[in-house]
Amino acid sequence: MSEISPILSREKTATRAVERLEDNIQTVVRGKPEAIRLAIVALLARGHVLIEDVPGVGKTTLAHALAKSVDLDFQRIQFTSDLLPSDIIGVSIYSRERERFEFSPGPLFANLVLADEINRATPKTQSALLEAMSEHKVTVDRDRLDLPEPFIVLATQNPLEYQGTFPLPESQLDRFLMSLELGYPPPDEERELLLSGGVEHLLDTLEPVMQREELMELQRRVGGIKMAGKLADYILAIATETRESEEFILGVSTRAVQDLYRSAQALAVCEGRDFAVPDDVQKVALPVLAHRVQLRSGGGINVARGALRGVLARVEVPV
Repeated sequence: MSEISPILSREKTATRAVERLEDNIQTVVRGKPEAIRLAIVALLARGHVLIEDVPGVGKTTLAHALAKSVDLDFQRIQFTSDLLPSDIIGVSIYSRERERFEFSPGPLFANLVLADEINRATPKTQSALLEAMSEHKVTVDRDRLDLPEPFIVLATQNPLEYQGTFPLPESQLDRFLMSLELGYPPPDEERELLLSGGVEHLLDTLEPVMQREELMELQRRVGGIKMAGKLADYILAIATETRESEEFILGVSTRAVQDLYRSAQALAVCEGRDFAVPDDVQKVALPVLAHRVQLRSGGGINVARGALRGVLARVEVPV
């Protein structure tokens, strides 16, 4: 019994920490517990998140609340067609006092970066962000600079606007651990939001409920979650189905398989277990895979989610 107790204690501590985080965010992001849980799963899995939804449903609020709740350095970048890579990475400025060029970091040097309307930036600027997302480093004057840890990009795009946009290529979409949609809040939550005068004043006073070191400890714990061989085979079977089915012209990548594995581990941490189960894989499969596949019939992420539900229904679940 004495050997098991410390393990149970660690898992209960993780569960309480995640619950505090969820409760804090839910004070300003109303009626979206599933989206909040998935955003936290991505945070624990050290992954980036793409939120594709219509304007005004709380995408920016979720990013702010997440950063404030974990006491992270937060920066928002409004992406436009004239935004340059140096605008997000930073520039070297000549110092007359020191008689040399000194690097002035851009907004990318933060723990949590909101890339607002990312598909409005040109491919050149998008590629600069791609390096940062993939390697947590940027190149400045031939020097490689580390970004702060943890480093998470939360990007948004409006699926209904196409004029003046540059759709993200598959290589960049594949760097996002998850794609989420918030949707409109339930009627009762929206009514309460209306009568309370909005959430801006609540967001301004939101206090952190988790320290950065505590978050990084939870991130380290993700890698120690036990994954049975049958569960790994289940993940691979899902990937194989997307690659071999005539319904898809592009199946999931090897990176997507690894992300699905890690996301299932992160969800197990959130739910207070030191092992993952098939239900963990099923809960994160759509947000992890939907933005990485392409259907022969066309359509966006929402259509892909429907096709992936069929995949999950066809692949045998291990017992």
